[in-house]
Amino acid sequence: MHMTDALVSPVVAGSMGVVSGVLLVVAARRVKQADDEAVVPLMGVMGAFVFAVQMLNFAIPGTGASGHLVGGVLLASLLGPWGGFLVLTSVIVIQCLLFADGGLMALGCNIFNMAACSTLLAYPLLFRPLAGNGASRRRLFAASLVTCVATLELGAVCVAVETSLSGITALPFFRFLLFMLAIHLPIGLCEGVATATLLGFVRQQRSGMLWPVPFSASTDSRRVTVASPRWHLWAGLFLAALLLAGFAWWIASALPDGLEWSVEQVAGEALQ
Repeated sequence: MHMTDALVSPVVAGSMGVVSGVLLVVAARRVKQADDEAVVPLMGVMGAFVFAVQMLNFAIPGTGASGHLVGGVLLASLLGPWGGFLVLTSVIVIQCLLFADGGLMALGCNIFNMAACSTLLAYPLLFRPLAGNGASRRRLFAASLVTCVATLELGAVCVAVETSLSGITALPFFRFLLFMLAIHLPIGLCEGVATATLLGFVRQQRSGMLWPVPFSASTDSRRVTVASPRWHLWAGLFLAALLLAGFAWWIASALPDGLEWSVEQVAGEALQ
């Protein structure tokens, strides 16, 4: 879902850059206000894990397209919405600067479409009410599935709207939107299953790590902390990130991602 500079105009890119920049400043302040040293290593480990996971493009059968997980709902579930937004933004920035995944001008759009939509919108509005206190596995699975699908579909809508407002391409809005929604539905379902599986594992190992209240202002200004995870869980996630990163180039699909595929279907040519 990483947008390229070819899809956005300077005005749209600048506007989304300002919005994402403001959210980033707020997120940094919220994390700093929480002043919880226990969560800092977890942020680093989860950032490495999500970075590695996003490198694995999986083929979507019968479409000729591929997709990758975003990880926003997973991050928000462990770090809170603001902490999750900060970590996912860092991942997106690194991908842009080091791997040219998405354009520099479109960076603000990509941060909003993937990080903000997942951690600041879908997670508090859908996941938290649906999951409740996390005591039920069925509710956890349903919340993960619904929220991840909504996250990918919302991001797809944002991409189509930003592309249309930019007016650079001749892509018909409704046809482009239809393809974007269709191809990101199975990607969202895959992410939902993966997220539910990972959160279920964390719930068994350390249930106190789920549904914390970090990085959010409390009415009585009391400091809120996150339960420290077990060291073996940290080590396991970090090892998984290393293994995923090491084998990503061997097993990742070379098919175009959902955005590139949608452009090809509508325009009849590959996205440059």
